Amino acid sequence: MAFQSSVNPAQVTVPGSSNFGADRRALYLKLFSGEMFKGFQHNTIARDLIMKRTLKNGKSMQFIFTGRTKSEFHTPGNSILGDTNNAPPVAEKTITCDDLLISSAFVYELDEVLAHYDLRSEISRKIGYALAEKYDRLIFRAITRGARKASPISATDYVEPGGTQIQVGTGAGSEADAYDSAKLVAAFYDAAAALDEKGVSMDGRVAVLNPRQYYSLIQAVGTNGLVNRDVQGTALQGGQGIIEIAGIKIYKSMNLPFFGSYGVNYGGAVTSPGNVGDFVGEALSADDNYDNTSTGINNDYGTAAEVGSTSCGLIFQKEAAGMVEAIGPQVQVTSGDVSVIYQGDVMLGRLACGADYLNPAAAVELYATNSAPSTW
Repeated sequence: MAFQSSVNPAQVTVPGSSNFGADRRALYLKLFSGEMFKGFQHNTIARDLIMKRTLKNGKSMQFIFTGRTKSEFHTPGNSILGDTNNAPPVAEKTITCDDLLISSAFVYELDEVLAHYDLRSEISRKIGYALAEKYDRLIFRAITRGARKASPISATDYVEPGGTQIQVGTGAGSEADAYDSAKLVAAFYDAAAALDEKGVSMDGRVAVLNPRQYYSLIQAVGTNGLVNRDVQGTALQGGQGIIEIAGIKIYKSMNLPFFGSYGVNYGGAVTSPGNVGDFVGEALSADDNYDNTSTGINNDYGTAAEVGSTSCGLIFQKEAAGMVEAIGPQVQVTSGDVSVIYQGDVMLGRLACGADYLNPAAAVELYATNSAPSTW
């Protein structure tokens, strides 16, 4: 039997090239892009819950508020020349794009060769997670701020409703009230009534809670008046047992400002399960001072002190906040001479955006204890 002593380079399969193109890595970059976007999309819940607009050829976007006007009976013979108070009043809210938000990693080519797993795919997912985490945190802080604000419409005799703060529990209360399913349900109905009273649309009402609050509600299904007849058995155990309360769809997130931390605050009402790492229950600190004097920040997301230590949940309608994106989630990877010089590639995920509250009336902040967080 004859053996082929060599292989013609033209016959070598090149799975990384596009249509036999010269770039042998062309398709590999697309794999990274997909993984980064997947990591971002699967870990951000706030993006589709608020008003999102694309920003082009400008640094900020203007949102117009139109207040209400009044009706009156016409007197025969009188001219109709419009409301004597020039109603309806109009105000604006401007959201500015913050500086470029990035997450990057350098991948040494030899490490890729030696690794027994897809190194780039794993790193790209983590880059997506990092961008999604910051994205959600900024939005939730913008909504928190809005829940404490008055309406931009403040003309005499035409003042529009502002944000709402609702205590979970009553009286002096404690942090434990935030995990009490009966008290949470009562707060939800109170919030729904407040939104109704302020003329906020039923469409797009959602709530974001701490995971332990969410599971507390699920465990009490059947005893707290909440029955989901569509989801039972294993699906109920899987965290899908509570779809909505009072028409408010419920989500859970670890990026929510919660008792001065993100997502969870161990101590007091909740005992740490141990070995949680340095990011679970991450306390708001000086590193989280995102007021508009901070580097790279052009909107006011508040300092750690301003966010406060008693906030424990958000209920809002999609008009509560807005996000402007000048650059959507994108990926960039070095190649060519740069890769040769450093024998590896820099993988970069980037995003240029900015968030702020829009209609305060559509935002409700839940808090425990009798100390309501103050405005900023």
